[in-house]
Amino acid sequence: MSAVQPARKRDSAATREAILAAAIIEFTEHGYAAAGVRQISERAGVTAMMINRYFGSKRNLFAEAVERAFAPPTIIGDDPDGLSHAIAHTLAERTAPDAERLDPFLLLLRSAAEPEAADILRAGIESHVGARFAGLLEGPDAEVRAQLGLALVAGTWLLRAVVGTTALASAGNGDLADLVSGMLDPVVGRHEAAPAADGAEQ
Repeated sequence: MSAVQPARKRDSAATREAILAAAIIEFTEHGYAAAGVRQISERAGVTAMMINRYFGSKRNLFAEAVERAFAPPTIIGDDPDGLSHAIAHTLAERTAPDAERLDPFLLLLRSAAEPEAADILRAGIESHVGARFAGLLEGPDAEVRAQLGLALVAGTWLLRAVVGTTALASAGNGDLADLVSGMLDPVVGRHEAAPAADGAEQ
């Protein structure tokens, strides 16, 4: 009689990683509302029950997908020197017609309209790219200035890479980067107090 083969041990970490990777793709391509648990499980090669087992809910899975997508530096690096220039040139290169998609921004764009997803996205932005950017800025209102800078980055990315407006899509990377860098300089540079109005106390 042949010996009974031991049951194959499930690799829990690999299964969890496969689900998370599949979820990032589904949420990025379809947004929070349209991405289904069944589609995610099929892409990951598992049953839908496994998603609940590892993540508890679609909302929890989305939160981890946002965490994974927003945590790595994409546009905002970690060097305060030449920050405007670095951000602008990275943005131009990453939004060029032949560049790979900038997944965190697609994830943001396609899910932001859902209130439940928006709360998670807001937390992801503020705790990762927003905090990273603000931490590189000197002077007051660093968080506000950082998020204004992110608004410029996100708007440029949207019009150039997603909508494909003619002027932005056809602009050379260097020329576009120079323009964006100049727009970022007041946000990134040392913040100066506005001059007092006539008659105000000096």
